[in-house]
Amino acid sequence: MTQRTSPAPRSCSNCDGFASVAITTGGRNQRGHLHIITADCPACHGTGTRASCRDREGVRA
Repeated sequence: MTQRTSPAPRSCSNCDGFASVAITTGGRNQRGHLHIITADCPACHGTGTRASCRDREGVRA
């Protein structure tokens, strides 16, 4: 018997699924560790996927 599978989540077209990045500022602290900041994709808010059209429109009565 075949099983139903859910469709694969749609990846964000802006970040192509790589939603968060770590960026080094180039400096080091007193212990020698790099200063790192993180940045999230503004379109998907760091999830890497985007909502389908049905989810964005909401429920219609």
